Amino acid sequence: MTAAPLLGAVLAGGQSRRFGSDKALALVDGKPLIAHALDLLRSWCACVVVVGRDWPGLARVEDHPGPGLGPLAGLCGALLHASAHGFGEVLAIPCDMPGLPPDLPERLSPGPAVVEGHWTIGLWPAGLGHALAARVSSGGPMSLRGFAEASGARPVAIAGLLNVNRPGDLPAARHGLSKMSRARLRPDTAKG
Repeated sequence: MTAAPLLGAVLAGGQSRRFGSDKALALVDGKPLIAHALDLLRSWCACVVVVGRDWPGLARVEDHPGPGLGPLAGLCGALLHASAHGFGEVLAIPCDMPGLPPDLPERLSPGPAVVEGHWTIGLWPAGLGHALAARVSSGGPMSLRGFAEASGARPVAIAGLLNVNRPGDLPAARHGLSKMSRARLRPDTAKG
């Protein structure tokens, strides 16, 4: 018996308040941040969806129970979609963190697991979707960290990650992508 496939979900429904414009569309090396996230997920997952927005050629998954409730509602939508479509787990990443390590899925396996301090990056069993939907619908705490702790998600320390929150973070994002590219080409020699 084979394991159920992995669904990749980019969380992209945020409002980009600190960035001042739609940061998912901010260009790094000539491509929008969201395109970098999608490329990563495609390298790891059988199927990829975008949560909270439209993107050409990919299925859109709605935040659950609705938009404007933050990344926890995005994760809830992704988990419910995964459960309804036969996926065993969801690898969720935000659209604004280029330079994730090429071995991220292995580091997070087995799920549930999250990157410590970056709660939007996680590997989640699809079966948690209904529990999360109940939590969100009941008006419970709307923090990913709180849900991670309540669901027993294992925190995984990964140093050197960058979250693009302001336009001034974009040069560092370019550097992070460059490091990631070197690591993919030569995992035994590309350090630092």
